[in-house]
Amino acid sequence: MSDRICVGAIAGSFGVNGEVRLKSFCAEPEAIAGYSPLFTEAGPDSYSVKIVMAIKSGFSARLSGIDTKEQADALKGLRLFADRDRLPSLPDDEYYFSDLTGLLVLDTGGRELGKVTAVLNHGAGDLLEVSGPTLKTPALVPFTLEAVPTVDLASGRIIVDPPEGVLPEPGGS
Repeated sequence: MSDRICVGAIAGSFGVNGEVRLKSFCAEPEAIAGYSPLFTEAGPDSYSVKIVMAIKSGFSARLSGIDTKEQADALKGLRLFADRDRLPSLPDDEYYFSDLTGLLVLDTGGRELGKVTAVLNHGAGDLLEVSGPTLKTPALVPFTLEAVPTVDLASGRIIVDPPEGVLPEPGGS
C-alpha cells in the first residue's frame, strides 16, 4: 500500500489572481482542504489548500505559493496526494483505488486471470480493469459485491465472478 493517496487534481486556473480549479476525488469533496499539505506525485513539492468557493465540477481554491494566473496555469493536470495517515479509516467493504491496483485477480475456481491495472469510473459505477496472459485485451469487471465477492488486501488478491461474457472461458480464446 502506498503512503500517499491521490485525493484531487488541478483542472487549470480560475480567474487572474492565482486561484486554481480543483477537482476533489474525496467522498466528501470539501474535505480535501483538511488533508493539507497535499503533495505532487513525483516530487517533494507540497501545497496547503484553501477552498474559496464551489464551482462547476469542483472548487476554486488557493494553493500556498501560487500567486499568479501563470503559476496556476502551469499546474493544470497536476494530481495531488495526501498522506494516508491523514485520511479517514475506511469500513471493511470500502477501498482506496490505489490499494486495488496491482492485486492478483483469480476467478472463483482459482484460475489466475491477471492483475488489476486500473480502477475506472465513467459514471455508471466502478470498474476494475484486469490485464493478464489469459486475456487478449483488458477486461472490465464491475466492482460490485456480486462480481467481486472477495477483496483480500492482506494477501494481495481478489476473487471475481463477473457476468457472463466479461472474461474468456477457460481453455477458450
